[in-house]
Amino acid sequence: MKSKKLTALILVGMLLGILVGYLFRQHAGDDAAAIKSFVDGMSILTDIFLRLIKMIIAPLVISTLVISTLVVGIAKMGDAKSVGRIGGKTMGWFIGASLVSLTLGLIMVNILKPGVALNLPLPDMHAESGIKASAISLKDFVTHAIPKSVFEAMANNEILQIVIFSVFFGSAMAALGERAKALIDVIDVVAHVMLKVTSYVMNFAPLAVFGAIAATVAKEGLSILGTYGKFMAQFYFSIGILWALLIAVGVLIVGPRLLHLMGMIKEPLLLSFTTASSEAAYPKTLEQLERFGVSNKIASFVLPMGYSFNLDGSMMYCTFAVIFIAQAYGIDLTLAQEISMLLILMLTSKGMAGVPRASLVVIAATLAQFNIPEAGLLLLLGIDHFLDMGRSATNVVGNSIATAVVAKWEGELKRH
Repeated sequence: MKSKKLTALILVGMLLGILVGYLFRQHAGDDAAAIKSFVDGMSILTDIFLRLIKMIIAPLVISTLVISTLVVGIAKMGDAKSVGRIGGKTMGWFIGASLVSLTLGLIMVNILKPGVALNLPLPDMHAESGIKASAISLKDFVTHAIPKSVFEAMANNEILQIVIFSVFFGSAMAALGERAKALIDVIDVVAHVMLKVTSYVMNFAPLAVFGAIAATVAKEGLSILGTYGKFMAQFYFSIGILWALLIAVGVLIVGPRLLHLMGMIKEPLLLSFTTASSEAAYPKTLEQLERFGVSNKIASFVLPMGYSFNLDGSMMYCTFAVIFIAQAYGIDLTLAQEISMLLILMLTSKGMAGVPRASLVVIAATLAQFNIPEAGLLLLLGIDHFLDMGRSATNVVGNSIATAVVAKWEGELKRH
């Protein structure tokens, strides 16, 4: 009942946000200063909530992961090889899902051709987008994944680094056996405290949603949805196909009950969609996966890993957006170039979850590599928030299905 009430309040916050943002936009007209002031004020609500979420993610990941996945998990399974097996299955799913997401984006943008009939003035090819292009190399990725300080990793919410530290820390505690029992008890208490803190933080969600939607509508106006309506409809149609594919494969592996999981995660889905943040949905997604029957040791291992390796919505958007910009400027790419782009994005998109506006950064780097004008990003900046809403929700769906699938493979999915 409490969950349903929160979902209802989030929906109310979204509708009120649209109404208030629209009315203010109509009242302010072309007064840029007034609009900026309103947007800054409304954004405070969202910023507070997202900062609270970031505040709890690191201790929540460490405490639940160390206790459930590694300390208890290794002790029960007998050896650390089991953790490697789970990690291998997890990465196998992530790589497969990533290829499907990138390939589907490539196929759909070539079928729909949203950039061909674009009735908008194109930005000058030499204009600056304001997005710093940077592709991550294999060396950068590996060195970035290993924390030089766990405190720095926690401060920066580097989830992958936190997972790696937790693996070492939990394995060492398991090796110590009874000598580590007192510390295990302390961390177990911390895990329960963090789950309680999470419930407090989630009470701010409706206000955050209201602020995010009101600020976006006031800044961009609802008219931008009409201008880019066709492009957005085509992108969301493609996202819908990706959802259907992921769910279909999930049902084949987990069974029809996976559809019940899709209903259970409607609250974190709605939260990630309205705030355009996958992180905002992490605590609730973890909670619902455990209620669905996924063992805590699987959920608290696979889910945080997914935030670095399994951003299905973001990866699909990368191929969709790059080809869209190329189409807008009349640049034809060969099949070989498009396949090369897919493989490059497969590598450069990994480990960038902590980078602000990560999708745009990856896209900017890819545009440069294929001599496509970076200025094309300016076509997307005005609607990026609306597109990010769909990307973020898709990331939650992809990671939820991935966690359920790995749990099924490991025999760690309880029957209901």
